[in-house]
Amino acid sequence: LYAYMVIAGSGLDVGFALISPSGYRLVSDFRRSDGIHMVDLTEGGDYRLCFDNSFSKLSEKMVFFEVIINGQSSAGGGQNEWADVATTESMLEYKLEDIKVKHLNYLMSFFLTSHRQVLTVLRALEARDRYLLEDNLWQVSFWSCLNLLVMLTVAVTQIYTLQRLFDDTKRVCT
Repeated sequence: LYAYMVIAGSGLDVGFALISPSGYRLVSDFRRSDGIHMVDLTEGGDYRLCFDNSFSKLSEKMVFFEVIINGQSSAGGGQNEWADVATTESMLEYKLEDIKVKHLNYLMSFFLTSHRQVLTVLRALEARDRYLLEDNLWQVSFWSCLNLLVMLTVAVTQIYTLQRLFDDTKRVCT
């Protein structure tokens, strides 16, 4: 499983490609902000993840990505172990308890791993939202200051105009 998400940068979009060890392009996205791809890895070797930001030459992007590899368990490894175990009743109870403990440990490990992955994705979403909020805060602050400056300029101009209108400097003294 390959997942990516653009967290920060203008446009919030990138190109993505997954290339096999033999050089074939398995997955390709163009100008997307996020993506999830499930790929069966059929050949051994190093796969390449390529992110492309060449269409946006003036801005940098921050990208969160995660690679999850589900391990394949070997089916033939455990069959020979069962043949060596004596089937006395006390050994059978012991092995049953051992299997329960190992199974619970495996389930706990699986649940903890899946929860960790979900929390990592949520942290990436939170970082993306925080970036957007900070960017919007800057824009709101800039335009608010500009509007305040314009209102103060208009107020000073109106006060000056009213003072000049009622200014009586042509009074004659007798």
